Amino acid sequence: MAGTINKVILIGHLGDEVKMHYFEGGNAIGRFPIATNETYTNKQTGEKVTTTEWHNIVVRNKLAEICEKYLSKGDKIYCEGRIKTRQWEDETGAKRYSTEIHVVDMTFLTTKNELNTQPKPVVKKSEESQTKEQSVNDPAEDDLPF
Repeated sequence: MAGTINKVILIGHLGDEVKMHYFEGGNAIGRFPIATNETYTNKQTGEKVTTTEWHNIVVRNKLAEICEKYLSKGDKIYCEGRIKTRQWEDETGAKRYSTEIHVVDMTFLTTKNELNTQPKPVVKKSEESQTKEQSVNDPAEDDLPF
């Protein structure tokens, strides 16, 4: 295989609101953390253990604006992107590093707004009673041998 691949796929929950930064010329960057969980059973104690890994997500331009509009803390998302490491100097002059996932494709799996506003199926009383009457009066139902 020629070349290398830098591809990340994550499914996780937002740990905070999307923080936006706008630039001259209309460009934008959104940043937010997502959490992924791993659950396993400790063989020695039989106890169920869950570990959480935090990932710094970066989205750009239109995708950033969409994330800001529709996502909030706790929402579950699927995202694809690549790992990038930034380097900078802090106030003391020490070199600092930050690893980020620069997302290029994303799917919203569940949002709090969806969960709170999903319409419940409505069955009208007249439809419900008609269905019951049909099943009671249906001769095909009486052909059962038991």
